[in-house]
Amino acid sequence: MRKTIYYLLIILLAVISRLIPHPPNFTPIAALALFSGSHFKNKFSFVIPLGAMIVSDVFLGFHSIMFFVYSSFFLIFLIGRLLKKLGFINLFSVTIGSSILFFVLTNFGVWLVGGFYQKNLSGLINCYWMAVPFFRNTILGDLFYTFSFFYGFSFFERLSFKKATRFIFKS
Repeated sequence: MRKTIYYLLIILLAVISRLIPHPPNFTPIAALALFSGSHFKNKFSFVIPLGAMIVSDVFLGFHSIMFFVYSSFFLIFLIGRLLKKLGFINLFSVTIGSSILFFVLTNFGVWLVGGFYQKNLSGLINCYWMAVPFFRNTILGDLFYTFSFFYGFSFFERLSFKKATRFIFKS
């Protein structure tokens, strides 16, 4: 029950972060997918980032590339499952890789199902080229939120351990 409340709270915070004004593509969902994959070993923990997307998309609207967006976050979740070492370089590399995966997969979806670009190699290249300005915010948001989640969690985990040991030894 307590874990369910914790998961719902995380989903709620992620939903709020998507609904409040923010720079385009500067959201915590990819970071949340990495973090959920890495830290929550429950077989249903993939629901955390995808649940946040579904709930917020109810308010923001559904669109034709949702399959590609949701698939990219599920793959990022799976990358989080493989994440063993949480050092700075490793976390940085995995975050950049996740941003690239999201960029490639979602913009392929825009090209494939959107009506904006010709269905040939030139149209695909143009689609990726037009998306480059948004990629900067994707990388910045993913780095900011990933390091916030991973190092913030580590900080609070140590903080609560220190409080618990102080309480035990004080008694």
